[in-house]
Amino acid sequence: MSDVLTEAIIGAAIEVHRLLGPGLLESIYEEALCHELSLRGIPVQRQVEVDVVYKGIAIKGQKLDLLVADEVVVELKAVSKLPDVATAQTLSYLKATGLKRALLLNFGEKRLVDGIKRISL
Repeated sequence: MSDVLTEAIIGAAIEVHRLLGPGLLESIYEEALCHELSLRGIPVQRQVEVDVVYKGIAIKGQKLDLLVADEVVVELKAVSKLPDVATAQTLSYLKATGLKRALLLNFGEKRLVDGIKRISL
């Protein structure tokens, strides 16, 4: 599944990774990616709180790394190998928000293209 917005996010992430490389903290990539997205005129929100609903009650405590253009959840990692739970976590964010598209980006890879995972419901 490909679309203009997710391609633009991936392009911005590749630019960040190209300039910074792997090995930094996730928070640094988050800051840099937000800056790169805003330079490109793409609206982004950081650390967006999302409630998980359980049997009719809202449970607080979940936070999305990034929400781009109110449409795409972006989960950032900076690890040598993505844990399996990262995909499950990203899927749970989609369910909690009711959104359909997410990107899981691992800046810990030598080449970012090896660390891009598209997730959709």
